Amino acid sequence: MKKFLTITLIILVLLGAAGYAVWHFGTNIASEKIFEKVETTLDDENLEEVKSYIENDPDVQEIVSEAATINPDTLPFQTKEEATRVIIKKVGVNRLLDIQEQAQNGSISKDEILSELEGKLSEEEISALKYVLYKELNK
Repeated sequence: MKKFLTITLIILVLLGAAGYAVWHFGTNIASEKIFEKVETTLDDENLEEVKSYIENDPDVQEIVSEAATINPDTLPFQTKEEATRVIIKKVGVNRLLDIQEQAQNGSISKDEILSELEGKLSEEEISALKYVLYKELNK
């Protein structure tokens, strides 16, 4: 009986470790794939269009000006890769794809997207996202 319990415990620990490894590396791989897809779809013309939109949107300009005053040492992450991982972990790939589809169809507003993200991310994570946006815009 003791041998059976020991083997069962070992199997459960191994399964738990494997599950954690799949989850951890799976989110890393998913964030890399999403990041690659965004980079490939944004050619120079589209990138200039996005930058133009950002420069002309007062809400985004407010976010960028807030981010300029943020101390990066207090943030939970500082790179776009880490930001992608956090968003995937907190929001989920399927929900992100749903949001993308709804945004393309025009069936979801910017405010609805922001309120959903604010509900799933902490204040520190939102500040870190603002900082990453600021850093990427000022490259």
